Amino acid sequence: MLYSQVVSVLVMAASAFAAPSSDISKRAQTVYLAGDSTMARASGSQTGWGVYLPYSLSLTVVNKAIGGRSSRSFTREGRFDEIINAVQPNDIVVIEFGHNDGGSLSSSDNGRSVCGGTGSETCTTTYNGVTEIVHTFPWYLTEAGKAIIAKGAKVIMSSQTPNNPWETGSFLYGDGGRFVGYARDVAKALGSNAMYVDHGGYTANYFKGIGKAATDALFPQDHTHTSPAGADAVAKAFVKGLQCGGGGFLKGFVKNATESIPGTCL
Repeated sequence: MLYSQVVSVLVMAASAFAAPSSDISKRAQTVYLAGDSTMARASGSQTGWGVYLPYSLSLTVVNKAIGGRSSRSFTREGRFDEIINAVQPNDIVVIEFGHNDGGSLSSSDNGRSVCGGTGSETCTTTYNGVTEIVHTFPWYLTEAGKAIIAKGAKVIMSSQTPNNPWETGSFLYGDGGRFVGYARDVAKALGSNAMYVDHGGYTANYFKGIGKAATDALFPQDHTHTSPAGADAVAKAFVKGLQCGGGGFLKGFVKNATESIPGTCL
């Protein structure tokens, strides 16, 4: 009797191990972050907002942002490819660039500046002794977005965070600059598997609300990089923009209620 019971248990166990993994457990979505130093982990008196985003989400967040990168250098170094290879269906990738994408493609090319234009325009440059065909900011974001979506994942195009808008002594923030508009337009062109969050607008709105002295305190070294407290505030501004838009692909995974986050819906 005992022998037959043991055999039955072993048979059931073997059947369970042979079953497709989807029959046993469902995989949780993962959120990947692609960006520059304003998003990346740092140390000391400054760090990026991507460090604090996990506190607002119930999903795993993998921060692939790295300082000093642009849409161009992130592509050239294979960092987008790393994310594209890792994502699985229903994962979400937040892409935010712009701080390092400007500049000139000249003899002093820093390897980050993009080609001017909004589409398929190209420029030829020499970087580190190697000839490189440089594309536009929208092209780099679009190519990455299409490849991510082709893997069954979703894309959130996020506008770049602003430099300290109180730097001149009075509050100054317009439309955020050309890279903000490019990110918005790319998200729209990618279709239903992409969405846009005006992170720059929501961050600037928060800084406006707290005033010059409190904002200045969040930029301990320069006008671009925030302190840990500033990074936390900037992360909440992203969540504010997300929640004010209905949550999008992260609806149901955000721990913060819209009204609990400082600032107003734009």
